[in-house]
Amino acid sequence: MGSTATDSRPPFDFHGRTVFVAGGTSGINLGIADAYAAAGARVAVMSRDAARVEAACAQLARHGAEVYGRTGDVRDYAAVEDVLADVHARLGDIDVLVSGAAGNFLAKALDLSSNGFKVVVDIDLNGTFHVLRAAHRFLRKPGASIINISAPQSYNPAPMQVHACAAKAGLDQVMRVLALEWGEHGIRVNSIVPGPIAGTTGIQRLVSDEARATMAGRIPLRRLGALEDIAAMALFLGSPFASYVTGALIPVDGGISLLGGRHHANLE
Repeated sequence: MGSTATDSRPPFDFHGRTVFVAGGTSGINLGIADAYAAAGARVAVMSRDAARVEAACAQLARHGAEVYGRTGDVRDYAAVEDVLADVHARLGDIDVLVSGAAGNFLAKALDLSSNGFKVVVDIDLNGTFHVLRAAHRFLRKPGASIINISAPQSYNPAPMQVHACAAKAGLDQVMRVLALEWGEHGIRVNSIVPGPIAGTTGIQRLVSDEARATMAGRIPLRRLGALEDIAAMALFLGSPFASYVTGALIPVDGGISLLGGRHHANLE
């Protein structure tokens, strides 16, 4: 089925650097936090669920890294600011900020309530702005790297996903504007667009068993992605190797975005 990112991961070294991951207690975001901890970084994670924060910190600590976790809701700007101030006081200037908190569910537009639309926009779009805006004064300047976790819905319309499509499209415009405005501070801002990643909540909840069984055959690289594939890109974007990369929307999807919106058809 082809090689994976774990076969030849670049030797990144983040000793002495601080990484903050919003939503870093499960799935792709936890995979990213784990990769940075394994590379020697001091890692802080935040999510709403205290039990998940505790479990994530235990997982990250096995690498011997300095780890810190806090509960917080990205929809609450004051709470986000409080968490980031606390992380900064404990771990110093933030070198890499990963904003990955997200919410989603399937619903046709006519079945979607105003509140349902608002919930997804509040988490994905408003939450991303809250994290990035509140973090600015705690970032290393120059040199900080901001990494947003986006989705194909930001550029490919998908049935039953009007809320996520709107939120992710807005998120990526936030990324582009901040790349323009914060470049003079030496801060880079980019978005990763994961494709179908095996074992994630998104695949399990939003894609049927039948669709998962055939999806790998439609992907140009003929396999679902792994958490390590996304983590490897995040390590690259946080490293000096990407020091001239900003304002980029980077698919890590095995080429499935080349098919346009057609790969969403089975969601119906």
